[in-house]
Amino acid sequence: MAVEFDRERGLALLSLMIRSRIFEQKIEALFSSHEMHGTTHLAIGQEAVHAGVSPALDPADWIMTTHRCHGHTLAKGASIEAMLAEFFGLSSGLAKGLGGSMHLIDLDNHNAGSSAVVGSGVGLATGMALQLKRMDSENLVVAFFGDGASNRGIVHESMNMASIWDLPVLFLCEHNLYGMSSCAEEMVSVDSIAQRGSSYGIEGKSVDGNDVEIVYHAVQDAANFIRKKKRPFLLEVRTYRFSGHSKNDKRLYRTREEEEAWSKRDPLKLFSDRLIKRGHLTADVYEQMQKVEQDAIDQIAEQLIQQRNELSIEEASAFVYSDGGQR
Repeated sequence: MAVEFDRERGLALLSLMIRSRIFEQKIEALFSSHEMHGTTHLAIGQEAVHAGVSPALDPADWIMTTHRCHGHTLAKGASIEAMLAEFFGLSSGLAKGLGGSMHLIDLDNHNAGSSAVVGSGVGLATGMALQLKRMDSENLVVAFFGDGASNRGIVHESMNMASIWDLPVLFLCEHNLYGMSSCAEEMVSVDSIAQRGSSYGIEGKSVDGNDVEIVYHAVQDAANFIRKKKRPFLLEVRTYRFSGHSKNDKRLYRTREEEEAWSKRDPLKLFSDRLIKRGHLTADVYEQMQKVEQDAIDQIAEQLIQQRNELSIEEASAFVYSDGGQR
């Protein structure tokens, strides 16, 4: 039985979960009002994974995320202002405003970036793990991917290579039951994606991804295993995205009854109720925590909207950033 969080850690992770939820709700509102353009992929409902992974790692451990990357980027320490600026296409953004919602990178916080190409980050993370091994580093790389990406060849090739070469990589599958509009029950050949690790000689485990304490301890255990055994590990976290696949997804492929059932396992409600029961939190304090995060994000967004003209990237500057001014 894992040791439960003390008050300080519990409130810190709850705050992180609140920040992730409110940040994405703000993003959704800004896209809906046409203040932001392009597309975005929200992970509302998956906050226990965001808050449970990076805090359980060494700060110098790396992550390689997916197109659904906002919460992971926040949890690894990225600035809210720099993230929002990226979404607005401003030069003060994490990728100078050129990457947008699906391409966030924050090397200062050991976030190697995200990609819109499904599963591609797993191969890159495996390559990073090889370099860490060559450097005799004690650090590891977390390769995030979803249940949809679990069927991609690059994921299987990477797990095979990581096993053969004993690479320090944590393959972390966020199983939210749907790959775009396809139900995993119809698309994935096994009941648990963690089972697939055995095909490559990799230890695997599946846990409740809506319980931040369970996720945290599972990641901590997996990281300890990787450092001690010098072997990769496959961790599957079972969760649910309340939002659609992308901003235009009306979620016609699943029932409202299913969504209602999962809403009762909202990770923020589960954890806040638990902290209240333990005497670490009150309903008033929880409400105040939400207000603080909401006010901060609203204020940053409003400031960036007012600064858009001076921070927007012109075509010539974009070429300098993207290819060294070779055009």
